[in-house]
Amino acid sequence: IVPATLFDSSTGVFIGIGGSNYKSLMIENRSRIGKTDLYELSGTDVSVAAGRISYVLGLMGPSFVIDTACSSSLVSVHQACQSLRQRECDLALAGGVGLLIDPDEMIGLSQGGMLAPDGSCKTFDANANGYVRGEGCGMIVLKRLSDATADGDNILAIIRGSMVNHDGHSSGLTAPRGPAQVSVIKQALDRAGI
Repeated sequence: IVPATLFDSSTGVFIGIGGSNYKSLMIENRSRIGKTDLYELSGTDVSVAAGRISYVLGLMGPSFVIDTACSSSLVSVHQACQSLRQRECDLALAGGVGLLIDPDEMIGLSQGGMLAPDGSCKTFDANANGYVRGEGCGMIVLKRLSDATADGDNILAIIRGSMVNHDGHSSGLTAPRGPAQVSVIKQALDRAGI
């Protein structure tokens, strides 16, 4: 997609950002950086990330950041699909970004026994001993299947259904609960007609 062709289009931007340390690092290093200005405020607030993309590309659809911790990127894709279904936009850019730039957070998670000492995730396994963090950035372009077919787009995948939920009361705020995960997967499969 040529970015200029999206100007004034009904394109939504949905970005998952599960927390950010950049702003706090800027504040901690203010003595070396200098005084605060408008650009620091708009350049470090995660809520502006989606808006900046919409502003630069001239996109007129919904534009927001989602923070649901580890699920932020997938919830962003779900919200983009919902927005397309509701015809709030005709095209959606959805994805997420995560950077691990603050060693204090990693130290705290490690001391709290939340990180897997062997560096391996074993979700819902009896031998699970923590989780592993990663960083990166990814974005996908989503369109209603009927529009993509009519436009002759190269369709790489089809999202038939998606769903989100919360574990509710479980063994701990940050501990996933298997039955709730099974439930949301079944609901997504039902919605997809699979």
